[in-house]
Amino acid sequence: MLFDAIVTLGGLVLPPAFDFIKKKFLKPEEDTTEATMNALATTSPDTLPAYITALVEKVKADILFFNRDVIGTPRQWIIDLRAAIRPLTVAVAVFALVGYGEQIAPGTRLFFEGISASWYGSRLSR
Repeated sequence: MLFDAIVTLGGLVLPPAFDFIKKKFLKPEEDTTEATMNALATTSPDTLPAYITALVEKVKADILFFNRDVIGTPRQWIIDLRAAIRPLTVAVAVFALVGYGEQIAPGTRLFFEGISASWYGSRLSR
């Protein structure tokens, strides 16, 4: 029972706490693409179109690298299935915990509690 409480509270508290610490104590990055575009627009506006073109090419290259193992566009049902995995897992975990509770093996119950608590915790940090 103690592990259940630790896993659940950890999943609920850790994502918002991490987000709070990151926003409060880490200095935001000042060298962003928007800051560079603002500086170029005020100092040398003639180089701004070339910078934007290069930035677009970099983003396209990043997308190609990220999708290097995917040939073509995945079918819509595959995209939908990928999007449904985490919500479906959380729904099954909550259903099992509410419906069967103590009848579930302790390891499985901790797994279900961790899944559902981390999902709810990530919603609190938004």
